[in-house]
Amino acid sequence: MSTPSLAERIAETAVLRGNFTLRSGRTSTWYIDKYRFSTQADVLKELGHLFAARIPEGTTLLAGAELGGIPLVTTASMASGLPCLFVRNQKKDYGTAKRFEGALEASDCVVLLEDVATTGGQVLEAARDIEDAGATVTAIIAVVDRLQGARETIESAGYNFDALFTVRDLGIDPDSD
Repeated sequence: MSTPSLAERIAETAVLRGNFTLRSGRTSTWYIDKYRFSTQADVLKELGHLFAARIPEGTTLLAGAELGGIPLVTTASMASGLPCLFVRNQKKDYGTAKRFEGALEASDCVVLLEDVATTGGQVLEAARDIEDAGATVTAIIAVVDRLQGARETIESAGYNFDALFTVRDLGIDPDSD
């Protein structure tokens, strides 16, 4: 599937119109339902290849935050051959009581994968937790950048940011709200 065809597939599958409150607290007349595209095998397969092509040299581990980042990091891991790490939203209070599932070493150079980036707040929390554990986050790559401040927030925090698509690629004018 070509990149423009993938953008079209994501748009037809996941772009909703109406009145929505985003995680950031902002309201919007359009919403990208990440679960509608991240549960489609054909879309996930292609996203895995696109992520793999953008992973910087020297990366030793891929990471994704629950819940939306888990299928993304899994498909990228399969496409790139790199191991992956699942980042919990909060440390579990049973069993092994871990915040991370998978092996994270202080020597790891981690690329963190994100589904839809609006302000960058959630992915920055995950990046800080990974770095608090001793590893280095070298980049954050999103499937879709809503063009509403994520890039600026993430880069001002010192991380490289990339996105496979922007909302414009999905046929959305980010200034339409």
